[in-house]
Amino acid sequence: MRGGSVRQSLGAIVLGFESVVMFFAALVIFGLKILPAPLALGGGAVLCVLLLASTVLLRYRWGYALGWALQAVIAATCILVPMLAIVAVVFIGLYAFCMIKGGQIDRQKAAFAAAQGAEQTEER
Repeated sequence: MRGGSVRQSLGAIVLGFESVVMFFAALVIFGLKILPAPLALGGGAVLCVLLLASTVLLRYRWGYALGWALQAVIAATCILVPMLAIVAVVFIGLYAFCMIKGGQIDRQKAAFAAAQGAEQTEER
């Protein structure tokens, strides 16, 4: 992630942590026997792998869309366990905040770098 944007770094942190939380959510769904064991554990594993893969895919523009799609999937888990609505709201809020603030910081860094570059060319 070296050289990546702040938006990318913050998004990867949120999605990575979210994968751990969703692993435990899959165990809750399995333990409560809401779904058959293969579906609960298999679906949870697929979701965790997708969340972890999306941390790397944030280097592409469509990786952010994948992150939002996974947020929608996590919001849909509220149908199975209503208490997961708390998890969904927290992580959707975190992801949105990181996307907005990360983008702002990246724009500020780019403007600063452009100003520094202009100053250096004027000095020569």
